[in-house]
Amino acid sequence: MKFKDMPYERIDFNRAEQELKTLISQMQEAKSGEEQFALHQKFYKLNDRVQTQVTICSIRHTMDTTDTFYEEEQKYYDEQVPAYSNLCVAYQKTLYDSPFRSVLEEKIGPVAFKNMEIAMKSVSEEVIPLMQEENTLVTEYEKLLAGAQIDWDGEILNLSLLTPYLKNRDPQVREKACQKLNQFFESISDQLDELYDKLVKNRTQQAKMLGFAAYTPLGYLRMQRNCYGREEVENLRRQVKEVFVPFAESLYEKRRQRLGLEKMSYAQEQVYGPQGNPQPEKAPEEILAAGQKMYEELSAESREFFDFMMENELLDVFGRKTKAVGGYMTYLPDYKSPFIFANFNGTSGDVDVMTHECGHAFQGYLSAQDPIREHADIGMETAEIHSMSMEFFTEPWYRLFFDGEKAEDYTRMHLEDAVMFIPYGCMVDEFQHEIYDHPELTPAQRKEVWKRLEKVYKPHLSYDGLSFFEAGGFWQKQHHIYSFPLYYIDYVIAQLCAFEYKAWMDRDYRAAWESYLKLCRLSASKFHTELLKEAGIASPFQDGVIGKIVQNLRMIV
Repeated sequence: MKFKDMPYERIDFNRAEQELKTLISQMQEAKSGEEQFALHQKFYKLNDRVQTQVTICSIRHTMDTTDTFYEEEQKYYDEQVPAYSNLCVAYQKTLYDSPFRSVLEEKIGPVAFKNMEIAMKSVSEEVIPLMQEENTLVTEYEKLLAGAQIDWDGEILNLSLLTPYLKNRDPQVREKACQKLNQFFESISDQLDELYDKLVKNRTQQAKMLGFAAYTPLGYLRMQRNCYGREEVENLRRQVKEVFVPFAESLYEKRRQRLGLEKMSYAQEQVYGPQGNPQPEKAPEEILAAGQKMYEELSAESREFFDFMMENELLDVFGRKTKAVGGYMTYLPDYKSPFIFANFNGTSGDVDVMTHECGHAFQGYLSAQDPIREHADIGMETAEIHSMSMEFFTEPWYRLFFDGEKAEDYTRMHLEDAVMFIPYGCMVDEFQHEIYDHPELTPAQRKEVWKRLEKVYKPHLSYDGLSFFEAGGFWQKQHHIYSFPLYYIDYVIAQLCAFEYKAWMDRDYRAAWESYLKLCRLSASKFHTELLKEAGIASPFQDGVIGKIVQNLRMIV
């Protein structure tokens, strides 16, 4: 079914609550594991219906943030979903404590039961009001950024539409765009500080009400980290500081020389060479058509996937002034349909959408036939492997998006940018750990933490007079920090795994692709570390793996 034709009906949570309570009662009275599993399949149908309608609302709200109907619907879900989620956990407890658990575990797997245990620790009735408030604050932040109105020579731009100017080949245009960006964030600085202060205090209070000393351990549970913890993440960051930061800095130095600059400033570091970044120079419709040809040629599975996406109009990628910023992939379970949201803006980022978000969607499409819904509950560190690896698997088709030598330039730039991302991703993660370890910090002190970490992870960086960013405010434009706490390290873990796929496909493309398909189909049926082992990928948590990745990259970057 086409997305535009999917009917929307507000979920009646009173009715959903009664259905869940009935299921809980029936589960408690069931006489066998088979009977309980049959009831559990009814839960799948109920939860899929709820998630589908909530997701349709969310998509349509981000498609047009000025649509008052879906704005009000989103507010409704911000208030109602936490209580529903808490009741789902109560339902899951009946599975977890079932006298027939061995039968159920055989059917849905041990990962599901570990995730249930995590869920039971991370929510309770008493924190629901705080979760509702948290949702409202996040929505307020996202609307604040989506409402940017930046005057560019008489044209009003939002943040997405400003991006091409931030990466323009003309350094004066880039500097002007950075000044505009700086001015916008300065204009909302107090609101950003107030929102984040409230979020930190809110999340810390939730943690303490649930018996945690600070938010971070609760945040790990809510990120569903079921087979590793803070110690492994800190060890990963340590190795990145030791081997990846020097490597990334050497690439920044090459870029500085390529650009003919005395120093590397923020306005310049986003540009690959003196001719600017390679641009696709194709209309949005042509980029979609090129994507269709790419996935048609890549494999039978990818051809079927992208045809489905196009036929059912499951991509909203054209930039509009009233759209939310950013991009994402989400999933509509009732229709077994992935959905991709993005903002094409004429930059190479448009091609990134066709590879990164389609990697997510491809995995969602492949795993849609799995009748065990818990297998779709993928940890983000695994989910991002699907997207970041697809960026590399599609390299042979970059020529469809770029003319002549620009395809080679984009390939080199893409790999270089991926390397440069690793230190930044770790910096975002370490920043959040410090903030939640010290929730008493003032807004000014938080910015000092960021400035200190920038010197560790990006020592070359200069903001060259951009006062908001020089004061340590860059992190406030990274919406994950507000909206998805402790998420960002998942990108780092996944990018490191994708580098392993890159090395593998350069040796044996077909074998690497078969491993990737296997990883996609395994979904969340096993723990993250087990999935990597099954696919033949080394875990970046292991000592020495990151050093080996850098050795491989030095030969090709």
